[in-house]
Amino acid sequence: MNNETPQTSTSADDRVSGFAIAVLSGEIVAGPDVRGACKRHLLDRLHGHERGLIWVQDLADRAIGFFEDVLCLNGGDYEGKPFFLAPWQAFVVGSLFGWITQDGYRRFRLSYIETGKGSGKSPLVAGIGLYGLVADGEQRAEIYAAATKRDQAMILFRDAVSMVDMSPSLTKRLLQSGRDEKVWNLYYPNTRSFFRPISADEGQSGPRPHIGLLDELHEHKTATTVNMMRAGTKNRRKAMVVMITNSGSDKKTVCGQYHEQGVRICAGQEQDDSFFAFICSLDEGDDPFKDESCWPKVNPSLDFIAEGQNDGIPGRKYLREQVQSARGLPALESVVKRLNFCMWTQAESPWISWEVWSQASERVPMRLLRDRPCVAGLDLASTTDLTAFVLLFWPVPHDPHWRLLPYFWIPDHDLEEREKRDKVPYGLWIKAKELETTPGRAISKLHVLRRLQAICGYFDVTRIAYDRWRIEDLLQLMSEHDITLPEMVGFGQGFKDMGPAVDEFERRLLGLVPEQAVIDLDPSEYEVLEPEAAEVETLRHDGNPVMTWCAGNAVIVADPANNRKADKAKATGRIDGIVAAIMATGISGKSAGISGKSIYDEGVGI
Repeated sequence: MNNETPQTSTSADDRVSGFAIAVLSGEIVAGPDVRGACKRHLLDRLHGHERGLIWVQDLADRAIGFFEDVLCLNGGDYEGKPFFLAPWQAFVVGSLFGWITQDGYRRFRLSYIETGKGSGKSPLVAGIGLYGLVADGEQRAEIYAAATKRDQAMILFRDAVSMVDMSPSLTKRLLQSGRDEKVWNLYYPNTRSFFRPISADEGQSGPRPHIGLLDELHEHKTATTVNMMRAGTKNRRKAMVVMITNSGSDKKTVCGQYHEQGVRICAGQEQDDSFFAFICSLDEGDDPFKDESCWPKVNPSLDFIAEGQNDGIPGRKYLREQVQSARGLPALESVVKRLNFCMWTQAESPWISWEVWSQASERVPMRLLRDRPCVAGLDLASTTDLTAFVLLFWPVPHDPHWRLLPYFWIPDHDLEEREKRDKVPYGLWIKAKELETTPGRAISKLHVLRRLQAICGYFDVTRIAYDRWRIEDLLQLMSEHDITLPEMVGFGQGFKDMGPAVDEFERRLLGLVPEQAVIDLDPSEYEVLEPEAAEVETLRHDGNPVMTWCAGNAVIVADPANNRKADKAKATGRIDGIVAAIMATGISGKSAGISGKSIYDEGVGI
């Protein structure tokens, strides 16, 4: 695609091109990928015929009209009200049904739609399914609401059933199988067509969809359901698969792959005339937590007020509540950014936001740390993984911060392949001395032990927390090679031990002050911070990129009692540094020999 700014004439009734022109002129606020989709549409209106693409205005208008003349919305304040399409929805519907090819095929065979939560994606595609069922002129049309699990597929299908129930026209024309919430099939006798839910876990084979609808693509762990739908479209001239989703957490998933393809197509970096993409995204530098003006870019229904409605969807009040509730809570902040503001995150439920982590970065001279008591956490790799040793230094009067200082090791064998697998620059980190290597294919525990001995000899390390399940070989090597380390403390990896440590690590990182900030100790034995100084006692790290990578990958899970721990199985990359830091935090209140006090109280002065 070239860099020219497309201009094309449009009638007042051409809502598809009208939306595109309004976006590119700035009349409608939109993000970079939507702007790209609009530019693509207008350029195709000018030059698409050269590639055999034909725009049929009547087809676009007919599909848009079906929504607004036949369908009604359901749920809450919108129950029973006509389905007036927001401008972006009209652009999507008109694009999907208005473009054909010169040989009579539907142009767009695959569609990817990504917007903020609550923008109206699900009713939109439910309506697309109903149009394909009764108004698209397809004999024996098979329409599917598809998902990995049947319960998930039923969510979108129920929207379609509700629309049928509220439409006198559709109620007369369609037969329902089942009753109330248990309706499982919509049948259109005129063309012997049906609309039903389908899931990959039912083991069905051979669907031949005219329209396949996939909800919440970011929740699909594999491409099984997408492939099942796409494989069945090959014998239908007007078949189409429509995927809708919120932003996800891992771009290596099927959702991430289609997202990236859509971004490239919208940017003109890749041409695929059969793929339609409408991807809501923010511009570089946009911060939805500080500036509301960027919200419509990722919530395209936000300021659309149709006849009879009092507010947009999902509404600025709702978004303000989401932002306010997430402030100061890294895990919730990441979820809000992903679901409400279309910001892809590094992990499914990231614990630590980039903003919080980066603000805690501060590298200090070693002389500030050398004679300062500290504890450590050791997360030892089993074979080829990352080994982390993280020192945690207590606050002191002249430096009222907890200080993290991490060390990392990986085997030096086949680093290039390791970089490709983990998608991180191990070589650059090693060159910058932020990461060390051990000789051989697997981690050399003896090499690590000797480095630990040197590190502990340099710093005043009082105790080391370790994972009990991976320590036997290390303890045996220590005995065989006469290596001594500070007191070794076994630290459980379950909710019982990890829960309080996670809470305290988070509190220090956020700089929150506990209810009892000053301890009642004999001043002849300990230096105690004054009350006004206690609130500045926060956590600082040295900006090590390996540690930053671990922090971005960290995922926290909770048990029914809301005890939390870091979960390596759900993380998208290594989190060993964070695990080691949490273990160090868990013992940081005990190393000074203070008993019967909170973790915070025990660490305020040495």
